[in-house]
Amino acid sequence: MIMDDALTAQVARLLAGPRPVPIIQAGEPVLRRSAADYTGQLPAGLLAELLAAMRESMLAAPGVGLAAPQLGLGLRIAVIEDDADLPEEVTTAIDRRPLAYQVIINPAYTALDDERVEHYEGCLSVPGYRAVVARANRVRLDYLDDQLAPRVQEFTGWQARIVQHETDHLGGTLYLDRAELRSLTTADNHLAHWAGTDLSPARAALGF
Repeated sequence: MIMDDALTAQVARLLAGPRPVPIIQAGEPVLRRSAADYTGQLPAGLLAELLAAMRESMLAAPGVGLAAPQLGLGLRIAVIEDDADLPEEVTTAIDRRPLAYQVIINPAYTALDDERVEHYEGCLSVPGYRAVVARANRVRLDYLDDQLAPRVQEFTGWQARIVQHETDHLGGTLYLDRAELRSLTTADNHLAHWAGTDLSPARAALGF
């Protein structure tokens, strides 16, 4: 592992600034670039500080995942966490279960079957909008944990959606790249009209 002095200085400056660290928005080039694998470019203590800051920004947003490019850093690092604090009928319908805080470094996902599920999805870097995205319902994720130990884990349902969304960020892909664009709605209109788990009314009204 080779330390990167320039990257170390960049991360130190970021962590010395406003907290929570602001999440950058669509249009920033770093969100459209493939991030670099993390191979130990940062001192261990600084990596730990960065991960804590990423979690802080994610929870403050609030969101269920955050990728390093969303803080302006081109590294294949993300954090995920979901308390799934929604009515039981909703969590059951969309298979959304609590997901404990995890760090996923250099993640890569593989669909475990051909089943794809459509749900409305949003992004902290594209605030104020939602769109329907079809995602694999079961995936295997190969990644490194916060101690840089290799891990393999299977995710299903909404948890699988989260890890696909965050891993996509690390390849320069936003959820809108995979979305059914005729389903695009403001967050307010989503809550007013399409917040249920049945997409049929939205399909009929919006024509997708």
